[in-house]
Amino acid sequence: MRDTIAAGSVFIDESARLPNTLLLQREPHSCGWAEVTNVRSTFGKEIPDAGWTYFFMAGEIKTTVFGFDRQKALSTALSRLIANAKGQNCNSIEITQVTGSSFLKVPYVGVSAHPRHLQKGLTFSGPRQSQL
Repeated sequence: MRDTIAAGSVFIDESARLPNTLLLQREPHSCGWAEVTNVRSTFGKEIPDAGWTYFFMAGEIKTTVFGFDRQKALSTALSRLIANAKGQNCNSIEITQVTGSSFLKVPYVGVSAHPRHLQKGLTFSGPRQSQL
């Protein structure tokens, strides 16, 4: 189980319904979501061919977490981003930026992401309707 994140990382809810033809390489994460390691090659062709859509939400979400343990701060940041994405009825996030610095000698990490949603069909309906 990995607990590192970087720009370009994509995480998807482990309970998300996926097309039967889609073979994703997933790395379990401590947050209950999995990092998808073959996103670009798989999602570009296989998702549309299966009649599914991978929605990109325009609004970027951001969080900042203070702490001396960078791994724990990154895990907390990821959990916050996931909670935000779930609040928007999305089952995935794409990390766009990971930064680190300090304020008054207390280190922090800043993480930005875009909510994403994978579902069957072309009209966004959120996870509740798409799993029917």
